[in-house]
Amino acid sequence: MELSIDRLSKHYGSKIAVDQVSARLRPGVYGLLGANGAGKTTLMRMLCGILEPTSGEVFLDGKSIEDLGAEYRNVLGYLPQDFGYYPNDTAEEFLLYLSALKGIPRQIAKRRVAELLEMVDLKGVSSKKLKTFSGGMKQRIGIAQALLNKPEVLILDEPTAGLDPRERVRFRNLLSDYGANKIVILSTHIVSDIEAIADKVLLMKKGDFVQQGTARELMEKAAGKVWELTVPAGEAHRWQKKATVANLRHEGENTVLRIIADDRPDETAVPCQPALEDLYLYYFPAEKGV
Repeated sequence: MELSIDRLSKHYGSKIAVDQVSARLRPGVYGLLGANGAGKTTLMRMLCGILEPTSGEVFLDGKSIEDLGAEYRNVLGYLPQDFGYYPNDTAEEFLLYLSALKGIPRQIAKRRVAELLEMVDLKGVSSKKLKTFSGGMKQRIGIAQALLNKPEVLILDEPTAGLDPRERVRFRNLLSDYGANKIVILSTHIVSDIEAIADKVLLMKKGDFVQQGTARELMEKAAGKVWELTVPAGEAHRWQKKATVANLRHEGENTVLRIIADDRPDETAVPCQPALEDLYLYYFPAEKGV
């Protein structure tokens, strides 16, 4: 299976939200990483067929998703940033309703809903109304609804928002397993989630893919751009104003800064092994302390 993105663009008047991006995706987990306004959600909505591109096409196994129509939607699972739900439905009722909309026979749907509620750790509250759920619980229902039809292409926009660390780890493991033979695309601001499970990272800025590769390959691109500098505690504030500081820690009367820069920021600075977060901060220097 292959999902091909061919010179895909989306314009809103003079604003270019997505600018002729191309990629070929085969089974695996793809992490879409970028700042707010980078074009991630617009791209995902086009991949789902919700938004019509200004130009370019998306193909599944060589066939346009527009031509495939319902055939494509049958193999697609999607979790938007803000998914709608009926607050007076129980978790089970809501998932059964969506199963009916997806054309899943009721007996099969009942078994699938039970499996998914257990998978997202909500089996014990399946008869409770959604309006009583916490934000994290609602997010887990959103994840479950995206998996109802056992999709071949799973697209998730900020899926770990609202999840606590234990839930995030559980979900990452689920996605990693699912991506063994399915195409999984997830967008998130949580760099550690991408670093933990993504087979390939698509770094998006101003509507374009500025980098594509494995997390290790991308981290290698940040080599020579990450430095550690020890300064008197009183100077740390000055460095934060003039440089991209990824991290700082206090050691006695000194402060140790992790600085992202093309050149050695100070003659006493020493090079560091880069992490994926460093590459993110290199491309998005205004977003400090991710």
